Amino acid sequence: MIKELPASERPREKLKLLGPGNLSNLELLTILLGTGTRNQSAMVLAERIITIDSSGIDYLAECTLEELSKINGVGNAKSCVLIAAVELGKRIATKPKGKRVNILCSQDLADIFMADMRYLKNECFKVLLLNTKNEVIAVHPVSMGVINSSIVDPREVFRPAIKRGAASIALAHNHPSGNPEPSSADVDVTIRLIEAGRLLGISVVDHIIIGDGVYVSMRQQNLF
Repeated sequence: MIKELPASERPREKLKLLGPGNLSNLELLTILLGTGTRNQSAMVLAERIITIDSSGIDYLAECTLEELSKINGVGNAKSCVLIAAVELGKRIATKPKGKRVNILCSQDLADIFMADMRYLKNECFKVLLLNTKNEVIAVHPVSMGVINSSIVDPREVFRPAIKRGAASIALAHNHPSGNPEPSSADVDVTIRLIEAGRLLGISVVDHIIIGDGVYVSMRQQNLF
């Protein structure tokens, strides 16, 4: 049991003493769970969750509330806490800071979209709005597709850009397969949106495709 550990090795006390950066994934998850069950401590329960899938802690980024609730000892309340914690982490990772983020290269785009989009099981298309200084104004979801396709309507892409007075936009979508290599359909859609943007006076600076921890910039690959 956790209370039987030396005080300096208990997750909460260790966090207070050393800071969260010095805790393992297991210890952080133990703190989130708070309590275990009559037969197992919170740390044992945390270890069960981490080892339930070969992806380890990444499992939490993909699993649903229903899947977590089925784990013996977790239940609805603990599942809600874990799902909420994962969602907060995603939002913090993708939200621009008080000072607007300046987009200088494709890696800057990947930094914005990667944490939020790499774990999605369906294909999702988003548009990032930029001002004349290439600073991020906002990010808007355009469509959520099925497992391997997403319907992209140019009107939905440029509507928020026109409304917010964006000078340019960047496009991003994910490949649930984890392989970010562009398809011919990806290229066709991008060219169609670039042509639409020219008519509106809004340029498309890049289109990145998010895979599992990797990405491809269509501009870098000279696909448009």
